[in-house]
Amino acid sequence: MITSTANAQVKQLLQWQKKSRQRNKDGIFLVEGIRMWKEVPKERLLKVYVSESFLKRYEKDLKNSTVRTEVLSDQIFERVSDTKTPQGILCVVKRKEYSLNDILKGDALFLVILDNLQDPGNLGTIVRTAEGAGVDGIIMSQGCVDIYNPKTIRSTMGSIYRMPFLYAEHMDEVFGMLKEKQITVYAAHLEGKTFYDEQDYRKGCAFLIGNEGNGLSEEMAASADVKIRIPMYGQVESLNAAVATSVLIYEASRQRRRASVE
Repeated sequence: MITSTANAQVKQLLQWQKKSRQRNKDGIFLVEGIRMWKEVPKERLLKVYVSESFLKRYEKDLKNSTVRTEVLSDQIFERVSDTKTPQGILCVVKRKEYSLNDILKGDALFLVILDNLQDPGNLGTIVRTAEGAGVDGIIMSQGCVDIYNPKTIRSTMGSIYRMPFLYAEHMDEVFGMLKEKQITVYAAHLEGKTFYDEQDYRKGCAFLIGNEGNGLSEEMAASADVKIRIPMYGQVESLNAAVATSVLIYEASRQRRRASVE
């Protein structure tokens, strides 16, 4: 059992928790909690760390694992955990890389494009909701928050393992390929001329969502085929980015579901 913060593995875990650059370099990310552990694809699970208390409760489950498990004292586990009330299990997971071609496979694609999204909780919620709504992939600008941020990972509730995504270096290339694939890009925008539920999303579509505070950049907004808006009442000007995304993609999901049974 590891009982010292001077241990090399403890130092490595702390570095991974705090520095995205190190996570990027090593091609890994960290997940915490029982649910996240149980849903990790076996081929991507590199190592498991558990607290002494967790081991006592779940020793039988851990024995079935083919991945090496390290035990940390409860005190040390609290140091390496990113949560206030850790469940006692932390996993090192290998990343899965997607290319633009991977995401643009198939017909009548259903996508989300994020422009400089900054809040890790918003991003995680969008990833989770996108899986639930049947989105095929998420494309992010380089200015978006790190999807492997621990808060983002927790917010995805396991969808991080299954939802294809990428950070696009050249957004003009992305929009060019979307046009080739006959995918209509809808920008959520305060200047939208039509309401979101007046459009037809049964064919290839992509929803363009902007930064929480500033909305879409002019360049990104100009790349959209159609600007749409969500009607607002009272003195509310706009919705949270994750909520707005949810509203839009579930309308598209509803339309596609109805079309499939007609």
